[in-house]
Amino acid sequence: MEPRELLLTAGRAVAVYVLMLVVIRLTGKRTVGNFTAFDLLVALMLGEVVDEIIYGDVTFAQGTVAIVVVALLQYMNSWMSYFNHGLDKVLEGVPSVVVRDGRLERDGMRKERMNEKDVMAELRLQSVADVREVKLATVENDGQVSVLREDWAEPLQKGDVKGKGEKGGGADEERPSRRTDSPEVLQ
Repeated sequence: MEPRELLLTAGRAVAVYVLMLVVIRLTGKRTVGNFTAFDLLVALMLGEVVDEIIYGDVTFAQGTVAIVVVALLQYMNSWMSYFNHGLDKVLEGVPSVVVRDGRLERDGMRKERMNEKDVMAELRLQSVADVREVKLATVENDGQVSVLREDWAEPLQKGDVKGKGEKGGGADEERPSRRTDSPEVLQ
């Protein structure tokens, strides 16, 4: 390959990098966070277009038009989901309940193609040792499992425990009037 061709490829890569940085900043944080199915589709499409531009298979102008159109579709999708016209269920999906009131929900597990071992592994990642501790566990649209514990299973906080002859910690106790980590206290 000629040095001129390598320099053109490097120049296209820099231009596409800047373009994608602008597009990602404009489409919002969700684009780089946890992906929904639509977000993954957008990322795959953009990756393919970027590849074509960098290697010169399409012109920079053609690639830019494709990137901008895909970014606009993503932007419109997020607004349609925000306004909740019912399209959000089609575009983003709905969470699936896999545990309710300490019992496995087989329908939700089937929908997500999760077996009992998969559910228990996800619960352990949330520091849940026993399924009976779970009030509700759902597979969210981005694939993450969120867990709400039963009240009795919530971990103790420092404010929940009051030692013998010790001041502090009780729920009935008055809180300090100012923060203890404020600049005035730390000086």
